[in-house]
Amino acid sequence: MESNNYMLKLFQMVKEINGFDLFAPASKHLSRTEFRLLQEIVVEREHGRDIISSELARRLGVTRSAVSQIVAKLEREGIVVRVAAPNDRKIAYVRLSEESSALFAEHCTNANTVMNRIVEVLGQEKMNRLIAANSEFVDTLKAVRKEIKAESEKKEAEKAEK
Repeated sequence: MESNNYMLKLFQMVKEINGFDLFAPASKHLSRTEFRLLQEIVVEREHGRDIISSELARRLGVTRSAVSQIVAKLEREGIVVRVAAPNDRKIAYVRLSEESSALFAEHCTNANTVMNRIVEVLGQEKMNRLIAANSEFVDTLKAVRKEIKAESEKKEAEKAEK
């Protein structure tokens, strides 16, 4: 298969996987990003810690502005609350509201049901091979990008010397 075809197939796979809704049916729909944000909040609370918007942005790989918009939306919907830090009024922690714990649990249950069914159909061995192949692909992609960047920098340095 030609390089362009591989790339097109990979983009198509990613698009199809991104199109799946693991959380349906749920009483209230959360986007994947909203769910991930809640997941990060829950993980911190399980460790007895709070989290701020800038850390949520870093973990989700989005801008602080995007997190601020998501948090504002979820706050309006009563899913999260902002709590001022006791020692520094400039810092606001983001926490799940008391009512949203059930919503988060419902989304987790729905996603786990889908994944359990997929593993049932494909089998653990195929799932493990798929995950291993993906990891190997991502590692190879990173290594190749690093090599290409180094080669490009080397060529630029050689041009600059001339």
